Amino acid sequence: MRYIPHTQDEVGQMLKAVGFEKIDALFTGIPSKLKLNRQLDLPAALDEESLARLLYDLAADNPAAGMASFIGAGAYAHHVPAAVDQLLQRGEFFTAYTPYQPEVSQGTLQAIFEYQSMIAELFGCQVVNASMYDGATAAAEALLMARRIMRKRPKTLVARSNHPEVRAVCETYLSELEPRPEEIPMTNEGVCDLDALEAMLSDEVAAVLVQQPNALGCLEDLPRIADIVRRASALLVVEVLEPFSLGLLEAPAKLGADIVCGEGMSLGSGLNFGGPGLGLFGCSMKHAWQMPGRLVGETTDDRGRRGYVLTMSSREQHIRRARATSNICSNEGLCALAAAIHLSLLGKRGFVKLAEINAANARAACDRLSSLPGVTRAFETPFFNEFTLRLSGDPEAALSRLESRGILGGIALGRFYPEFDDCILVCVTELNSASQLEDLASGLES
Repeated sequence: MRYIPHTQDEVGQMLKAVGFEKIDALFTGIPSKLKLNRQLDLPAALDEESLARLLYDLAADNPAAGMASFIGAGAYAHHVPAAVDQLLQRGEFFTAYTPYQPEVSQGTLQAIFEYQSMIAELFGCQVVNASMYDGATAAAEALLMARRIMRKRPKTLVARSNHPEVRAVCETYLSELEPRPEEIPMTNEGVCDLDALEAMLSDEVAAVLVQQPNALGCLEDLPRIADIVRRASALLVVEVLEPFSLGLLEAPAKLGADIVCGEGMSLGSGLNFGGPGLGLFGCSMKHAWQMPGRLVGETTDDRGRRGYVLTMSSREQHIRRARATSNICSNEGLCALAAAIHLSLLGKRGFVKLAEINAANARAACDRLSSLPGVTRAFETPFFNEFTLRLSGDPEAALSRLESRGILGGIALGRFYPEFDDCILVCVTELNSASQLEDLASGLES
């Protein structure tokens, strides 16, 4: 299906139908001081060859182009097969149109259904929705969902070991609700303080949010956390910002998570200068009607033929606003499709193999870097492809020195965690070569 803009005659007919002569009349509610009231200051149009040359020149000026990157912290660089983009460029996929009419949307609906099925297997959940904005908003929606389920329990607990920007988004989403989310402290080993968690739980707590692996790269003890939360009759929400970790780690729902959410940028999308993200979200069937977003289901028609429909749409566009579970008014369908294509290309064995490569590369890097003078491993806790190093010198200065050599060496943790202002967070994936690691080691040593 191709999507063609309206002609001027069609625009005129629509304006006449609503009683206006010009499109500007539709925007009278916007204060004039907020309007530009002039043409955009854009350069003259270019022919195709000139435009391509300009874009190549701009790309060449990008200081990060060609730099070796060891930055993770929620956005992980992975190889995206060329087939992903090639398939995404099919014209029928280039739309944010909601597939209200199943008779003309079977391809889109099946693609979303397959995506849901794959993420459900990764998360160990019975049901997964048809994608959300990103990992941070998915976590916030999970806490709101937990409060709806546990209506008489107003409190939510968020581990300090969650990504600080995820915590900030959760705080914003729940800012008009009382009480605000409470923070569970960390131990000196960079994981959630389980004694503190146990002490903070009560019959007023609806849910606990933890991240796996956490913001410092450490693996949380999910089975024990799940046991503590379950004994308090609260819900456990687990956030996964690096889905490839699930190639080695057990699915969170199988370890006791009631709601699993995460970021799917690693699957098929690539970093793309910061987005778009892909919000992953799953839960058990008994909680499905409180899940935000929408759900595609498989059915049969009156002739017994398999077909796909929007089984559940609990957003405000579809039902009365007072009954909507979320104000999400779009989805990340193209990114979800990219994830499904990427996962299909890898297959189960390929997915596990890629996770093993990530873990092995990160372990080798951690051993190599922590053997340098003035560099030690900050925590002895197990990790996947990201770890924290403590430096004897100034982390900001060390990272600046590395950047001058064409290496993005990681993130200084002091900006997020003042107690770790002598530490850097380093991420290693399948894209980091042995020579890049040696360059990083050389830069840290000098």
